[in-house]
Amino acid sequence: MRHGKKFNHLGRKKAHRKAMLSNMACSIIEHKRINTTVAKAKAVRQYLEPLITKSKEDTTHNRRIVFKYLKRKEVVSELFRDVAVKVADRPGGYLRIIKLGNRKGDNAEMAMIELVDYNEVYNPNGKKKKKTRRRRGGNAQTAPATENNTSKEEE
Repeated sequence: MRHGKKFNHLGRKKAHRKAMLSNMACSIIEHKRINTTVAKAKAVRQYLEPLITKSKEDTTHNRRIVFKYLKRKEVVSELFRDVAVKVADRPGGYLRIIKLGNRKGDNAEMAMIELVDYNEVYNPNGKKKKKTRRRRGGNAQTAPATENNTSKEEE
């Protein structure tokens, strides 16, 4: 019986699940977003959000704790150097899961999981697009010339 066991095992043994979540968390930190199934996205969010919270305070102890979970030195340094600076004022909720629909082969629910502060589309405080100005109609120089030409022909 599984009374009170709320952890999603994802159909894997403990060692495989631990390695998979570690690799997915490293990929999210490295690429800022990944596509995966909804179940894996929810599991990796539970795995990674406490580590991002730890990275807000840059101490040797916190670095060692995070390295125990992620196991890649360059990813840990990127987490503490770049990601922690961006999420410093955020009280939690560092990852966003956006459902994408079903996968073609096995109809599994797919989702994109991303770091919230790295998406310019959803982030209102992020980079703003430069507005482009367009003229209405055709070219402004050719339009008056044709009007002048037609008015001279009519006279």
